[in-house]
Amino acid sequence: MTGALFEITFWLAAPFWLLMIFAPTWPPTARLAASPWTISGVLVIYAVMAVPVFPELWTAVSSPDIDTFRELTVRANGAGALWAQVIAWDLLIGQWMFLEARRLGIRPLVMGPLLALTILLSPFALPVFLVLRAVKARAATTATDRAVHPLSY
Repeated sequence: MTGALFEITFWLAAPFWLLMIFAPTWPPTARLAASPWTISGVLVIYAVMAVPVFPELWTAVSSPDIDTFRELTVRANGAGALWAQVIAWDLLIGQWMFLEARRLGIRPLVMGPLLALTILLSPFALPVFLVLRAVKARAATTATDRAVHPLSY
């Protein structure tokens, strides 16, 4: 059963990723991306897998060291719970990036590949997005300043 739950975890998040990447301008996509409830199914699976290994999980997070985490991930439910946590976290990061990109006017053709990278390796994708966000925000501020104070440039 743990193997099936492991597989289902990704498939619960996949529709939201597909919408953000392939239907970014469809109005329901933005509404779904703005909802924290998109991760609820993944969190249910997390709870189902985490409860049986809760003592080990608690030890791993309250007194973290590599051996404790290694012992947790050797257990199928431990690895499955950590996977579900990663899937939920990545989806929340992706939703935030998607919404920020829309707010800043970052094109979907730029965000699509970046969101795909977020699914796979969010610790690499997030810093790239943060740099892109800072550049885009600075450009918007500069454009606003030029419009308000045209003679100062």
